[in-house]
Amino acid sequence: MVKEIIWTPQAQITFNNVIDYLQNKWTEKEIVKFVESTERVIEYISQNPKMFRRTNKINVFEALVTPHNLLIYKVFPGKIYLITFWDTRRNPKKKKH
Repeated sequence: MVKEIIWTPQAQITFNNVIDYLQNKWTEKEIVKFVESTERVIEYISQNPKMFRRTNKINVFEALVTPHNLLIYKVFPGKIYLITFWDTRRNPKKKKH
């Protein structure tokens, strides 16, 4: 069963931050690849939300979007909340989810 996906404000902000970074440091090609990867991962999450790595928080999972970006999300009955995008090069102890 496909679940509803809800973008939290934090997820939208961190997604936009990645786009801004790519616009400043890379090319349009990398932006398109990131957006397409994000859309594909969200589609997988909506169809099978528990297919990605579970965190130590209840019903919170991490999906690798690119080698440098994780999408952290929380599963509820009938809904999935996208929490944040996380740069994998940052200290994992500082993750807030």
